[in-house]
Amino acid sequence: MIKLRLKRCGRKQRATYRIVAIDVRSRREGRDLRKVGFYDPIKNQTYLNVPAILYFLERGAQPTETVRDILKKSEVVQKLCPNQIKWN
Repeated sequence: MIKLRLKRCGRKQRATYRIVAIDVRSRREGRDLRKVGFYDPIKNQTYLNVPAILYFLERGAQPTETVRDILKKSEVVQKLCPNQIKWN
């Protein structure tokens, strides 16, 4: 099973995160299938590769709670496919 989750990057006390598609059995810093976005909580910046995210979501990838919140906040994914994704 594939998940969309955060992968930590950056230095000590200055974390940034990549949003990646990764196998469930892999560890947080493990090898990802594809990088689909970027999130910087300090500067509150987000970059999303929407076609790549939709590709994985349509094929059954499950976002983690944090990634789901980032996607909800951006509202891009809900506008493009409101009926296909179940947002609890």
